[in-house]
Amino acid sequence: MAVVGLGQIMADLYAEGGKATDETAEEIIRRLEEKKNYIPFSERARRDYAYALLKEYRRYIADREGGDR
Repeated sequence: MAVVGLGQIMADLYAEGGKATDETAEEIIRRLEEKKNYIPFSERARRDYAYALLKEYRRYIADREGGDR
């Protein structure tokens, strides 16, 4: 299953100075919803999804900054 626009969303947030926080994870979800991606409705599934997105965003930041975080 593909997530439409995730790479661009992460690039945009990084360019905007977005830190890897819970708020950023929610912003990623909001932007993904705008692009008509399926986002789980249940609170637990949404929390797990946000956690996975935040983990990926941390990896994205580390790749850009050349370090392990």
